[in-house]
Amino acid sequence: MKVLKFGGSSVANSENIKKVLTIVAHASQKNKVVVIVSAFGKTTDKLLATANSALQDISISKSILETIRALHNQIINDLVVVHKKEVSKEVTYLFNRLTSICEGIFLLQELSDKTLAKVCSFGERLSSLIIANAAKELFDAAHKESRDLILTNDDYLNAQVNFKLTNENIGSFFQENKNRVVMLGGFISSNISGNTTTLGRGGSDFSASIYAAALNAEELQIWTDVSGMYTANPSVVKEAYPISEISYEEAMELSHFGAKVLYPPTIQPALRKEIPIRIKNTFNPESIGTLICKHPKNKNEVKGISHIENISLITLEGGGMIGIPGFSKRLFETLSLEKINVIFITQASSEHSICVGVYENDASKAKELLDETFSTAIERKKIKPIIIESDLAIIAVVGESMKNHQGLSGQMFSALGRNNVNIRAIAQGSSEKNISAVINKKNAKKALNILHEQFFEEKTKQLNLFITGVGNVGERFLAQLQQQNKFLLENLKLNIRVIGISNSRKMYFKNTGIDLNTWKENLENGTPTSLELFREKVKKANQRNSVFIDNTANQQVSEVYEKYLRESISIVTCNKIACASSFENYKNLKALSRKYNASFLFETNVGAGLPIIDTLKNLINSGDRVHKIQAVLSGSLNFVFNNFNEDTSFHDVVAAAQKEGYTEPDPKIDLSGVDVARKILILARESGYKLELEDISNNSFLPTESLSTSSNASFYAALTKNEKHFQNLYKDSNDRGNRLKYVAEFSDGKANVGLQHIASTHPFYNLDGSDNIVLFFTDRYPENPLIIKGAGAGADVTASGLFADVIRIANK
Repeated sequence: MKVLKFGGSSVANSENIKKVLTIVAHASQKNKVVVIVSAFGKTTDKLLATANSALQDISISKSILETIRALHNQIINDLVVVHKKEVSKEVTYLFNRLTSICEGIFLLQELSDKTLAKVCSFGERLSSLIIANAAKELFDAAHKESRDLILTNDDYLNAQVNFKLTNENIGSFFQENKNRVVMLGGFISSNISGNTTTLGRGGSDFSASIYAAALNAEELQIWTDVSGMYTANPSVVKEAYPISEISYEEAMELSHFGAKVLYPPTIQPALRKEIPIRIKNTFNPESIGTLICKHPKNKNEVKGISHIENISLITLEGGGMIGIPGFSKRLFETLSLEKINVIFITQASSEHSICVGVYENDASKAKELLDETFSTAIERKKIKPIIIESDLAIIAVVGESMKNHQGLSGQMFSALGRNNVNIRAIAQGSSEKNISAVINKKNAKKALNILHEQFFEEKTKQLNLFITGVGNVGERFLAQLQQQNKFLLENLKLNIRVIGISNSRKMYFKNTGIDLNTWKENLENGTPTSLELFREKVKKANQRNSVFIDNTANQQVSEVYEKYLRESISIVTCNKIACASSFENYKNLKALSRKYNASFLFETNVGAGLPIIDTLKNLINSGDRVHKIQAVLSGSLNFVFNNFNEDTSFHDVVAAAQKEGYTEPDPKIDLSGVDVARKILILARESGYKLELEDISNNSFLPTESLSTSSNASFYAALTKNEKHFQNLYKDSNDRGNRLKYVAEFSDGKANVGLQHIASTHPFYNLDGSDNIVLFFTDRYPENPLIIKGAGAGADVTASGLFADVIRIANK
C-alpha cells in the first residue's frame, strides 16, 4: 500500500485535479492507495478571512463565502457527472452550515479556537468529497472523513494526536475496506468528544504520515508543485537543484528552517516505522523527486541550505546569571506557557547571556512577559533589561555528514564575511547536522546565494558589476566582457554579470543581469543619473561579490569610493584622482579595503593594461625596496612627440591623439604634466613613500597662455597660436640628435616630471607610438633595472587592464 498526499496547488482547479486523478489511477494499478488531499488552492486562507470578517461585517463574510462556493461548484460541474446531483446537494448543505456558523460568530461577537477549527475544516471536507466522487467515475474509489479516524486532544488549532486510538481506528477501517483507492481530507481530526480539531497549518502532510505509519505503507508520497526538496529555495537561488536522496534527520532540519515543501512534524511518524517519503511534482510526475529515507545514497557533506525570515532575537544578559541556576528554566517556561515557539537557542559558555530566536510577531509579547518574569532581577541590576532585535533571519547549513568533514564552519563564515554579511548569533548542535546563524533579514537572499555557491556550485563564482562611465573605455570593456563570457564560464568557472551601468546622463539597473547585446538601448531609456542614487541602488541590490567599476576621470565619482568600500563592495578604477589625492585619503582607502575585505584595484592608473602596479606590489611584498624609478608614463605625450616634426602642427598631432583615445577627455591634463605627476606619485606611494602631489616638481613645456585656458576649444586655439614655441622645442632636440620624451623620475624620496632630450643610447630613445616604459631600480635590481614596456594608452588596452583587475578579484 502507498499513501499519496496532494497539496493545495495540486488541487487548485479542475485542470490540476485531472492531473492528480491520472497519477492516482496509475499508482492504483499495482497497489492499494490512500489519497490525502488538501483544500482547494487558498481555500483555507479564505475560510480564515471569512471567520474573522464575520466579527466585523457579516456581509463581507458572506461575500467571501460566495467566492469559495463558486470555485467548488465550478469544479463539480467540470469533473463530476454521474453523482453530480448528490454531490451538489451535500456541498450546498456544507456551505449552509458554514453560513450559519459565520452568522453565529457575528451575533455572539465571539470567535473561539473551537469555532475557528470547525470553519477551517470545511476546506478539506469539501475537497475530499468532490475529488472522491470525480475519482469514482474513473476507478474504484471511496471517500472517508479523517475526523472519524484521527483522534486528538482538545488543542483545536494545533492538536496533539492520540496515536494509540488513531492507529486502532485506521487499522480497523482499512482492514474492512475493500476499495482500491480511499480519498481522505488532510489537516482535520477530532477530539474524544467528537468536536473538530486541526493539526496546524501544513497538517495535511502530517495526516498523510499518520496514515502511512498506521498502515505500514510501502511508501509515502508528498505531491506538490516542485520536484523535490532543493539545495536551497529555488525562487531565491536560481542555481538550486533537487536533492536526490536525504535522511529523515536532514529533512527535518531543512523543513524546520524554512524548506516549505514539507511540514516538519510529517517526518516523525514515518521515521518511527522507517517508511520512505518521496517528494514528487504533480506537474512533472516523471521527475524522480527527493527520497527521504534512513540510509540515503547521496553522501554529500552539505545537503541543503535553508532560512527563516521575520525573526527577532531575545537576549537575556547580566553578570547576576553566572553560577546561578534557574534563569534558563524561567525564560523557557515563561515563553512555553504562552505558546511562544523558540526557534533558535545559543548561550555563552560563561553563562553571562542567553539568546533565543522567536517569530517577529511574538517578540513584543515575549518582551512584556519576560520583563515581568525577571522584573526583580532587572531592578536589582543583576541582569540587564530584556533586549529585542528585529528584522532578522536565520540561515542554516544542513548535512548529516558535516561532522566528518573539517572546516565547513570556517567555509560558511568566511564566505559570508567576505561579502559583508554580519552574523549576530551562531548555533551548532552537538550532532553537527546543522550550523545556524542569525543575520540581518535584508542579507538573507545574498547569504543563501553565497553559501549555495560555496557548497553546491561547480567551483563557479559569480561577480556582479556596477559600471559608471561607458564611453570610450567603458564601451570597450563591455565588448571584451561579452566576447569572453563563455570562455570565463567554461575555463575559469567565472560568471560575470553586469547589474548596473551609468553615464553622465542616464543609468540603468537589472538585478538578473543586463543583456550586453542591448545595453546601449536600455541605458538610453534609463533614469537620470545621480551618483548618490546609483550608489543607493548598488547597496539595495545587495548582490554577492559586488564590484564598482569607475571608467571616468571624475573627481566626484572618486569621492564616493569610501562609501562603497564600507559596504564591502570592491572597486576597480582607471580614475587616478583618488590615488593621487591627499596621502591621508589614499591610505584611508587602502585601510578600508583591508578592513571590509573589499578589493581596491587601480592597475590602469599607470600604464593602462601594463602590469606595472602589480609587478611593483610583488616586489614590495617579497621584501624588495625601490630606490629609483625612471619612466615614460604618458602614452598620449609619447604619441604626440613621436609624431610631431617640422612637417606637422602640434595642434593636429594632439587632436589625433585625442581622437585615438590616448588622452583624457581634457587633453590639457596630459600635456600639462598633471597626469604624469599623478602616475609617478602613485608609484612612489605604492613603493612605500609618503608624498603629496604638490611635492612633485612639474617642469611644464606648455606656454603660460595654454596652461591658463578653461576649455578644450581655447586650449587648442592656444596651441595653434604658440606653434613656433613647439617647433623650436623639436628643432633644438633634433639638432642634438635627440628625441623629446616626457619623463617621470623618482629618486631619494623626491619626484619630478618634465620634457627631456633623450640621447640615442638611452632605453627611452626607441620608445615608439603610445608605448610606456618603466625602469625600477631596487635592492635586487641595483644596476640593471627591472623594465616593463608596452602599449600604455588607448581604450582597448585600458579596458583589458580593468578586465585583468576584475579577474584578480574573482581569484581572490
